[in-house]
Amino acid sequence: MPKPSAKAMVSIVYGGDSYLNDQRVRDLTHQALNAYPDADVVELDATDADRYAFDEAVSPSLLADRAIVVVRNLQNADEKLGDVIAAYCGQSNNDANASPVICQHEGGTKGKRIHDLIIKAGAREEKVPDLKKADAKINFVMQQFERRHRRVDPMAAQQLVAVLGERTGELAAMCGQLCFDFDDDPIGIERVNQYLTADPQVSGFSVADRALEGRTADAIVAMRSTIEQGTEPIALIGALAMKLRTLAKASAVKSGVISQAEAKTNPYVLKIAMRQLSGWTSAGLGRCIQTLAWADEQSKTNGGDPVYALERAIILIGSKGREH
Repeated sequence: MPKPSAKAMVSIVYGGDSYLNDQRVRDLTHQALNAYPDADVVELDATDADRYAFDEAVSPSLLADRAIVVVRNLQNADEKLGDVIAAYCGQSNNDANASPVICQHEGGTKGKRIHDLIIKAGAREEKVPDLKKADAKINFVMQQFERRHRRVDPMAAQQLVAVLGERTGELAAMCGQLCFDFDDDPIGIERVNQYLTADPQVSGFSVADRALEGRTADAIVAMRSTIEQGTEPIALIGALAMKLRTLAKASAVKSGVISQAEAKTNPYVLKIAMRQLSGWTSAGLGRCIQTLAWADEQSKTNGGDPVYALERAIILIGSKGREH
């Protein structure tokens, strides 16, 4: 397979996280505009665009000698469109007046033949990382702050990922907003929580932190206040369960049952959990996890009392699982 020219006029942004994929297309478009400030930006959707639409897009017009052509959804292109883009690769790399073409492909097997054909013809591929693992998401948050020449406390990054980790766009926007609004360097968890208090998971983590610190009364007051404001008990149960799972992993690592890598938890978060292990036993952890499972069942049963069950779970967690 021939290597693409360093001046390849056709790029394919391929796969990965959909937000990062779209961001990379925007970045490449911006770079092309910097190189060719007089060019028009023409967007095509390969779902319904044909070879004639592509030929017209890359050709000089009355208003501009060249265009920057963005082809969305390359995975949906028909073979004729794929063939004409591949043919354009060979022509454009030797044409000083050629229009840059940026193709966006969501990844996967659909449209892979056309993708491979265009790459073989000389296009440059931009593979986008996915953000499926927690560590990758935390690294993404760190990078968002680094891009703005700022830092974020690892626990604050963990909090952002715990709440917004499935919504990359919102996660990136929140990082930007925090940097814009606060001068703290690093940004700490208190600042993060200021902006996330409307999310039930954050309220749940606050309740869980107080319970783990042995501040049982404070945790119960916070729990009842949060529920009165409309948060469902199941959201608080989920946050408590997440904290206990991390504690259980820390216990397993400390006892040598699993390695730190097998725990699949951010090292800093695991280190914090290690410090919280004092006074806990395996039996105590087990009792707390069982009580939370019961509380979860109560929240999903018509005749159950989830608030009472949640209170019992908080009391047990506050005593480190010791039965009275």
